[in-house]
Amino acid sequence: MPLLVDSLHIVSPLAPQNTDTIIEITDEALVQLKILRDEEPEKERLGLRLEVMAAPGEEFKYDLSFEIVTQAAFSDEVRTINGLKVIIPLASFEFINGATLDYSERQGLIIRNPNKPPAAMIEGLVNDDEFSAAIEAVISVDVNPSLAAHGGFVTFVGHDTEGVAYLTMGGGCHGCSMSKMTMLDGVQTTLVEQVPGVLKVRDITDHAAGSNPYYK
Repeated sequence: MPLLVDSLHIVSPLAPQNTDTIIEITDEALVQLKILRDEEPEKERLGLRLEVMAAPGEEFKYDLSFEIVTQAAFSDEVRTINGLKVIIPLASFEFINGATLDYSERQGLIIRNPNKPPAAMIEGLVNDDEFSAAIEAVISVDVNPSLAAHGGFVTFVGHDTEGVAYLTMGGGCHGCSMSKMTMLDGVQTTLVEQVPGVLKVRDITDHAAGSNPYYK
């Protein structure tokens, strides 16, 4: 029983995770979800299944649908939130934990997710040394908070030991026509100034695949 998600809007704020609730659903979203649920046959037996598809180096993809709760897999997490059953597959737990599902009349259903997709793995790059930690610290403190205004973020993939830091861009920066300027004039400048040894950055994002750019 698929749920229409054409209006699903995804943003990626920098926010702490809440391991108790898994996902928060606002009152506004609950109202809309219950309306949609009640239009389905066997509404009393249905729960909202929320699945996250997460491939390394790719943006999260979300699948929201109504499913009979008793048909959920044994490993699924099932929670009741103000009368709405929510089913989260085990494989999606770490990618949706701490997120918020909201609703607005202008944007429809909105997922605010503090988690990031797994980084792409590129052979030959280093990402587990002190130099990598310094780069990631600057990205976390100085870079991503500014990009969050556009619902975007960058993810450090690794460095080549010769001063080049490899990054991907996600959220509103993925597929954005301003991305190249943002990367070169903003992110690169910040990293070069604050991390000794960084000479330049290289954006390895597949921007042609961006599905929700801030600028088009």
